[in-house]
Amino acid sequence: MSEPHVTLDPRDPVQEKLRGPLEEQLTSALQAAADRVRASYAGEPVEQVCQSLLDETRSGLHPDIAAGFQPDMDEFCRVAVAIVRGEVA
Repeated sequence: MSEPHVTLDPRDPVQEKLRGPLEEQLTSALQAAADRVRASYAGEPVEQVCQSLLDETRSGLHPDIAAGFQPDMDEFCRVAVAIVRGEVA
């Protein structure tokens, strides 16, 4: 599986202006969260792993960014499934 990545909606003018740096910050937070969740994974169900990924990702962001971060939960669940299956290195 490839590294998880966050992509922003380019139709939002604020997001478009900050797109590159913000995507990098969000992606970095998601990748770090995936590493932490994978390292502590102990057989939890996918739904719990998905929620842990979201919580860990938000904890790695500035509070203002975390508060406004509405990720694609399908992507987070895809990463959670990969963690459960042992696919995320």
